This record gives sequence, C-alpha cells and structure tokens, in this order.
Amino acid sequence: MNNLTKTVFIFGDKQADGNAEMKNLLGGKGANLAEMNLLGIPVPPGFTITTEMCRIYLNEGHDKLISIIKNEVTASIKFIEDRTGTKFSDVDNPCLVSVRSGSRASMPGMMDTILNLGLNENIVKGLIKKTNNARFVWDSYRRFIQMYGKVVMDVRPEEGDFVDPFEEILDEAKIQKGYQTDSEFNAEDLKNIAQSFKKLVKKSTGKDFPSDPWEQLWGAITAVFDSWMNERAIYYREMNNIPQEWGTAVNVQAMVFGNMGQKSATGVSFTRDASTGEKIFNGEFLTNAQGEDVVAGTRTPRQITIEGSRRWASLSGIAEDIRSIDFPSLEEMMPEIYQELLGCAEVLELHFKDMQDIEFTVQEGKLWILQTRNGKRTGAAMVKMAVDMLEENLLDEKTAVLRVDPKRLDELLHPIFDQGEIIQSDIIAQGLPASPGASSGRIVFFAEDAQLWSSEGESVILVRIETSPEDLKGMVAANGILTARGGMTSHAAVVARGMGKCCIAGAERLKIDYKQRIMQTENLTLKEGDWISLDGSTGKIYQGKLKTSEAQLTADFEKLMDLSDQYSRLEVRTNADTPKDVMTARRFGAKGIGLCRTEHMFFDDDKIMSMREMILSENEVGRRKALAKLLPMQRKDFEDIFRLMNGLPVNIRLLDPPLHEFVPHDEKVQKELADEMGISHEIIKQKIESLYEFNPMMGHRGCRLGNTYPEISEMQATAILEAALHIKYEGIESRPEIMIPLTGTVEEMQMQKKIINQTAEKIFELYGDRIEYLVGTMIEVPRAVLIADKIAEHAEFFSFGTNDLTQMTFGYSRDDSGKFLPMYLEKGIVKDDPFQVLDQEGVGQLVTMAVRKGKIGRSNLKIGICGEHGGDPASVEFFHNEGLNYVSCSPYRVPIARLAAAHAAIKEDKKINAAAQYAIKRQESLLI
Repeated sequence: MNNLTKTVFIFGDKQADGNAEMKNLLGGKGANLAEMNLLGIPVPPGFTITTEMCRIYLNEGHDKLISIIKNEVTASIKFIEDRTGTKFSDVDNPCLVSVRSGSRASMPGMMDTILNLGLNENIVKGLIKKTNNARFVWDSYRRFIQMYGKVVMDVRPEEGDFVDPFEEILDEAKIQKGYQTDSEFNAEDLKNIAQSFKKLVKKSTGKDFPSDPWEQLWGAITAVFDSWMNERAIYYREMNNIPQEWGTAVNVQAMVFGNMGQKSATGVSFTRDASTGEKIFNGEFLTNAQGEDVVAGTRTPRQITIEGSRRWASLSGIAEDIRSIDFPSLEEMMPEIYQELLGCAEVLELHFKDMQDIEFTVQEGKLWILQTRNGKRTGAAMVKMAVDMLEENLLDEKTAVLRVDPKRLDELLHPIFDQGEIIQSDIIAQGLPASPGASSGRIVFFAEDAQLWSSEGESVILVRIETSPEDLKGMVAANGILTARGGMTSHAAVVARGMGKCCIAGAERLKIDYKQRIMQTENLTLKEGDWISLDGSTGKIYQGKLKTSEAQLTADFEKLMDLSDQYSRLEVRTNADTPKDVMTARRFGAKGIGLCRTEHMFFDDDKIMSMREMILSENEVGRRKALAKLLPMQRKDFEDIFRLMNGLPVNIRLLDPPLHEFVPHDEKVQKELADEMGISHEIIKQKIESLYEFNPMMGHRGCRLGNTYPEISEMQATAILEAALHIKYEGIESRPEIMIPLTGTVEEMQMQKKIINQTAEKIFELYGDRIEYLVGTMIEVPRAVLIADKIAEHAEFFSFGTNDLTQMTFGYSRDDSGKFLPMYLEKGIVKDDPFQVLDQEGVGQLVTMAVRKGKIGRSNLKIGICGEHGGDPASVEFFHNEGLNYVSCSPYRVPIARLAAAHAAIKEDKKINAAAQYAIKRQESLLI
C-alpha cells in the first residue's frame, strides 16, 4: 500500500513507515516518533493514524472513519503485540496502549490524551498476578478511568462548580486517610477510588464504564480527533495562526510505566534552557509517576541534573545537605539512566539542529523516549539559541535568522522592573522563574475573571493552584501567571513561554483559596483585586505595583539584528514625533523616520493655545498671527529631530486631522481662550460648534485643510526647511521629505506642491542657501490608487497610509469596529483584524495597483508604508514582495520589522533558488 492510500503508519524496533519529513500527514509527534526509530532511539512501538483521517472523521463521521481504518488499526495492534510479547484484551498478558494527539504544529496541552487503555476488572486481576504489584495496577486503572471518563465520556463539574469531580474524590480520600499526596495511597485505597470513579461515570453519563478494550480504543481514537475542535484548541489555533483544515493525527503506542515503583520514573527534559537559551541540559522528573503528574504539578518535581537541582534548591532556600537527601537529581539517583538520556538528547539535538523537548519514562530501570519536538522557548532564549547554534556551526546564517519568530522579539524590548523599586519592595513569596519578564497586576483567581477585568482595562495577574488547558483564555488576558504548584515543565510554564508571557510556577508556600478568593503567604493575606508584581526572571513575587525601567539589549540580539540587515532589502523606518520616540527608534536600528505626525506636536501645553487661536480666528490675518507664534516652536521641534536623525531621511506629514480635534470642549478652557483672543465666549462657542462634522474622518482634513487655508501649509513648510538650513550650519545633514496627506485628485496634489515649492524658493532666497528636499503624498484614499500614475507625475514618493486605506476600503470605522470585529473574527467572516494584519486580498490589491501605476508615472518613485501594518511580519513580507523601498512602524516594533524584512528576503531567495533548480532538472530530463 502506498502513502497516498495508507491511513496508518507503524513504528517500532528501529523501523518505521514514516519519517520526520512527513509532518503534514503524521503530525509532528508521529513524524518524530518514526524518525527516532530510524535513529535507533529506544521508542515504545506503536502506530500513527494520519491527519487526513481526522478530516474524514470530522466531515463524514464515526462510521465512515472506522470503515476506512479498521483493518489497518487491527494489523497495527498486532504489530505492537508482536514487539512487546503481549496481547490486546488478554487477561493474563495484556497489551496496554496510550492514545495521543499530534498536530503538525505543536499545541501543548490543547488536545486530549488517554493512558493505560485496555484495562478492565478482569485484566486488572491478571496484571496484578503478572507483575505482583497491586498498587501499580490499581493506580493505572484509576488513572485510565479518570482520563477516559473526562475525555471520551465527558464527565465534567456540575454547573457552578469549579472543581474536577474526579479530583474531588481523590481529595476526599486523602483527607480521610490523612495523606498529603497521591503517592501515599496503597493498593486498597486505589481500588476503592477506582470503584468510586466508575460510580461517578455512571451517575454523570447514565452509562457503565466500558470494559471491552476494542470499544475503549475506538472511543479514544475518535475522542482525540474530536479534541481538535474543542474550545481551547480552536482558541490556540486562532492565537497562533494554525489552520483548522490541518487536523490532528492520532498516535497509539505501547504503554511503558513510570509508576511501577522507585526504580521507575517519568519526566521532561530540554537540551537547552527554554527560559534563557543557555546551553545546559535540564528538566524535571518524578519517581513512581506517570507523565501527567509532571505536567499537572500535583507533586513537586525533581531536577534531572545535579547543577539544576542545586540551582532549584538555592532559589527555594533549601540547604545543600537537605537537597541531596530529600531532593536528589536523576543524575544522582539513576546515573546510568541519566547518561543514556543525555546521550539520546545530544543525538536528537544534533539531528534536528534545534533545542529538543523530550518526554521520557523509566520502567524498572529501562529508559524509553516517548516524544521529541522542537521546544517552546522565550523570545530571549530564541535569540540566544539561534546565535549560539550559528557559532557552533549547527546552523548557517540564513537559517539562524529564520529560526527567530519576529513577533517574539517584542518580549525583549519592553521595560523590566526598576532596580531601585525592587530594593525597596517586599518579597512576599518565591517560585520558579518559569518564563521571564516583569508584570504587575491585580490578583484574579479564575480565567473568566481575567478576561472580564482585562476587557475593562485592568491589568491582572492570574493566580492558580495549577493551570490547565481550560485556563488558556485567562492566561492570554492576564499580564502574568502565578501558580502554587508545578515546575519548569508544568502547563503554566510551557504555555506562558510559548506566549512570551511572564510566569512564576511552583510557589509552594502560597495557599490559594478559590472559594474565599484569597492568597496567603506565611504572614500575609491578599484578596482578589490586590496588586502584586512578578519577576519571571528570578521567580520573586512582590507586593504592590512596581515601576519599570528599559530592557537591556544583549550582544546576541545585536548580532541577530546585524544579520537581519545584511539579508533584508526592505529598509525599516519609524513613526516618531518626539525626541524620546526618535531616540528609542534609533536605539532599535531605525534607518529614518517614515511618519512624523506634525499634529502631535501641537498638543503640547505651550502650543495648543496658539493652535486654537489659529483655528478660531475670523480671517486669514488672525490665522497668520497665530501661525507666527507656532512657527518658531515647530521649527525647533524639527531641528531637534533632524539632529537626532543625523542625515537619515525624515518624512514629515503636514497637518492631517480635522480641526475640531484641537479645539476645547470644556467651558472653562473656552473662556480662557476667549480672554486670550480678546473676544467673547459666545463667539468662541459658536465657532467651535461650526467645526462640527457628521463624519470628521472623511471631512475637512488632510490636504483639504492646506488647500482651504494655504497659510497652514506655508508655515509648516517654512518650519521644516528653515530647521534643515539651521542644522546645516551646525554641520549636520538633513533629508526632509514633505508629505501631503489624503490626496485624492491630481489637482489637490498640484496645489499643495505649488505652495511648498514657492515657500521653499522664498526661504532659499532669504537665506542665500539651498537644501535638497522631496515632496510626496500619502496613498490612503482608494481614488488615489486608481490615478496613482497621474499623481506620481507630481509626487517624488508615495507612502501608504494603510490604516485609512483599510478603513475606507472596508467601510469600517477604526473607532467603532470594536463593536462587531470580535464577532466577525470569531465567526470567520474575516480571518484577521484588518487594522493589525494587512488584508492582502482587498487592500493588498490596491497597494499592488498603486505601486504598478505609480512607477509608470515616475520610474524612480520611492515607495513606503507608514500604517500600523509596517510592524506586522506577515504584512512586511507582502510589502517586500511588492517591491516597496521601506516600511515604517512604531519604535518598539522596529526590530520586529527588521527581522521580518530579512525573513521575507531569505524566503524569496529560497523560492528563486528552488525554481532555478527545478528548471535545471527539467532541462536535464528533456535532454535525456
């Protein structure tokens, strides 16, 4: 059977039907399980049901799926039986399996898993006889009932209850016995718990728990396919742009048991530190446990390495002599297993050329590798690993650049806690630094509250005993995440790192009471709504709200940026109106200013009164009088910016917003303005009312203002050009680009350009000197796109204002779209928020048309973009492909755009090279 018709792919005993290149068909987990077998890594045998079967199941249903895969699944179970020497559904020598999901993109914890499948009351008895380990068998059975009951039979908390009903039974049993952890249960305890679990299933569903292993298997397979469409998986896909049509594979694998006693264990390891990027093998494990225990954080995990254990103990305040006895590492407890695990890790990282996240189980002294995948990591770790692996010759330069997701750079650029604040603040608790960063917020205990409070503008910290996939929306809404349980590989830690969100896990001295909504430390009680601050780099938790300071950029970051500039062809500028923004953008590598919004300069206290005086003047004489007051202030602003840019281009947009935005609507301020102007308050009030517009965003603004009141454009052109001449005498070069906003006709462009050029000639004559400058326009009106060739005859550059172009193309108001866009996104009416990610199908076509037509009108036309889309990686790639000269974005998005520009260029080169190779092969085949 060939791969086009094959639905199930086996792996085991160093053989496999698939390989790592087949992620689309086998999912990431299935493809890597196959690859590890081919590498000789010890992997329990199993099989993968393809992603194509997920699509068939979701579209055509259960019966259609089973009819297609039944024979292959039956044969594949036989494959597992032959390699394990066991028999599925056999009482005396049972074959037990795990059933796991596996999308082509990693989605940790978002879909469902079932372990220990194949057990029933009779098989339990036979397995006890075989293993002589009743506690292990009953523990495995109760886990199976709990997982299967939740995943397949949908046993959930009753309405209004937040606690898992299975966990309630476990907690009650611990209280009755006086136990602290699940590991204290004996075989009889676990048998009773299993019986209670089965009664719960019957009560909740009206059905008996299934005893037929084949019925269990089909139920588990379809439930895992169903989990592709659960709420948290859908939400995660939307958040990470993972297409729904991909589907998930299902992996069925022989069970290996980490819960068979103290010689058995389970854990998760990383070939490098997922938080910092440091090249150090690390991870966590638990003895006598199954994998869910490590992720759930219900027991404090131990560290794999001695060094990691010592670091953990130091952070937790545990002395070395106590650590070595009570919390020994895997390296100390099972040195031979540790060395074998380390060897597997080194082989896998070298093979996949990336940091690996490896799940493993030790069954009575035998190591098994259950999964490997490219590990989730923080933005800082992503940068460090890429640069380190480049220097280690694991990666070439282009691959190193592509290895870093541009969006993740955002984590490195924002402020961190001010050190002075930290010294003066009280540390109320200490946890593990699961995901770095600094965040302050009000305590909330439930995901729903985090969403609600955040939507109302509150900064929140989600505080949980431990998180689960159901908490995902709350984790996204929160500024930071704090858990009392769990380690560096807990659900909270892994998901937070994937989101680039600050997280502290395993703060075990915290007592969290969901019912009272309080969090207690040894000497402090905090309630919902109280402020706390998390330092995800140290694990320290502070009381109150801490101030922040600027993040420090590393040498690795600078090297990545240098590499990005080496490969990118699209220049990155910044949108900046103040010296502070300009300095920030220069620090982040901006190669110029793509948008200086002059109206932002008028809102300063020393300018706003003169601006209002100009707007409310009765005639041109009054306006010119007020503009004369503004001229020296605006000129100084431009001088400051030109000095800071020191020869780089500065694109300055003339006054754009409607005038009503500048006038006072407060009666007290109106009276002050009337006194300043020497006219009555009533006249001022009437003038302000006359400025009212029904649709101001499409009203008297942009070039319409400059053409109605040419003295405004004259003043601004004078301020720009005189500023340029003044700094020229200081020996500083300037490259001003004067941008006319909202052009929709050739005549508008001509009129404004004439005013600017005539003003320039007067200034140059007065100063006896000249400077070079450009005059261009913003393309933000659809009509300007249609006549771009004609406009280009008069414009030396175009700059796409994609915010307004999007607004006018869709007919969506940016200010009001929040009322319907969330619903549109949820229902799939639009794929992305068009104000954040460029609508390539619609607005993008307008950009394409304007570029093509503009270059017909002027072959050397310079073209850029200065809307919010200039910092969105997907949009940057589009602009690169359209041949733009530059993108411009806010200062903190400059590095993101620089890296995205490099990605776009490298990807284009790869496509060109691939096409060339194909052409060569095609030519060779024709010659043969």
